Amino acid sequence: SAPGSIAPHVLVREDEADLARRHGQRLLADVRLAVHLDAGLDHPAVSWGRSGLSAVTGRPGGGALMAPTSLTAVADGALAALAAISTSPGLQGLRGSALLGERARLRGLQRQGAISPGGGSRLLPTAGGMVAVSLVRESDWDLVPAWLEAPLDDWASVAMALATRPGADVLDRGRMLGLAVADAAGEGAPGPWFETCFRGAARPLPRAGPPLVIDLSALWAGPLCADLLGRMGSRVIKVESRVRPDGARAGAPEVYDRLNSGKSSLCLDFNDRADLAALRALMETADIVIESSRPRALRQLGLRAEDIIARNPGLTWIAISGHGRDEPQAGWTGFGDDAAVAAGLSRLMKDVHGDWLFCGDAIADPLTGLHAAVLAWASWMKGGGQLHAISLRSVISAAIAADAGLSPPERQARTHRWTSLAAGADTSLYGLAPAREPAEALGASTRR
Repeated sequence: SAPGSIAPHVLVREDEADLARRHGQRLLADVRLAVHLDAGLDHPAVSWGRSGLSAVTGRPGGGALMAPTSLTAVADGALAALAAISTSPGLQGLRGSALLGERARLRGLQRQGAISPGGGSRLLPTAGGMVAVSLVRESDWDLVPAWLEAPLDDWASVAMALATRPGADVLDRGRMLGLAVADAAGEGAPGPWFETCFRGAARPLPRAGPPLVIDLSALWAGPLCADLLGRMGSRVIKVESRVRPDGARAGAPEVYDRLNSGKSSLCLDFNDRADLAALRALMETADIVIESSRPRALRQLGLRAEDIIARNPGLTWIAISGHGRDEPQAGWTGFGDDAAVAAGLSRLMKDVHGDWLFCGDAIADPLTGLHAAVLAWASWMKGGGQLHAISLRSVISAAIAADAGLSPPERQARTHRWTSLAAGADTSLYGLAPAREPAEALGASTRR
């Protein structure tokens, strides 16, 4: 059968086959662009199978499981929306759903059930509940004894300690210390996938030339956003701290290069007044700034988004976070796996498949990167002058809310039907984007 085709005996509902296009159309409406998207994207059950995410979703040693919500359709719709507002051919050959599974495929990750595919996050029971915990940095393990009031240094002892403690206490103490922890039952009602926190003066239209993008972000979501903007013709400068560069540099080179190839690398000492003054001056000439710091971190450096936008009319500032810029969430740490759990994704896995499981590989990261790129480019097209906040949790919450009208039995029935549909389709994996040139070494463009 042709790629993406479905066996004739499997019932395909027309409204489901159109989910990707309709999501992309909603995004364009949300950013107030009147652009029409054509149909032609794969059914979400097919795109899930072809993305590679099946390999990282399910019980260890068990079969592949279908996502309980249309995550790959959301990704495909976001990339289709981005391509529709771009005049560059740089996005040709990319699929949003393939980007969700790209890291797992490059690293050869496998499903591990209640352990994230990358191994840094776990779903663990507390006294009366379930939490997601991410201990991905060496400094996180240094904080565990203070968090659980015992000298613990491995996952087994952490699990035993958590089982005796109330979930609320686990969350409060962990977040106070800066650990990434989340309530697996889901936290808060879903809201919009982004918020506009500040409006300054817009740049007069038409625009002159492609945008200059300053990428202050790290890891996955922000760098993916900047990479997509670069593919659309932007000049991208990646800014890193000399003391704490992007942690992804220490990971798989093939993953890092795909996100950061083509960016100029600027390395600065954030404790040096001259370096900070140079960064501020650079930001005041930029068209788009992307950052993924907690708000107080940049404010402590004297880099207040609202002030810089006021001095640079037309600047679009994209602030990516784990849980949002409002207090107390602004101080919470969040990564792609635990933020998706906080949005309720693992709870849906429990409802549909019977166990607390992770879904995909840090899936909030690439989904947020895709949505942030749509938001950034749309804002720049319309003259900018805005601070937009987008969080990992808000993007997953909005993705889940897209089919929130389903009752638990209906969702379970649809997921099982989609599993049958995928089994009857050609689910050969999508091709990955071609390998790219290595990313610049840290600080390679600083002098220039």
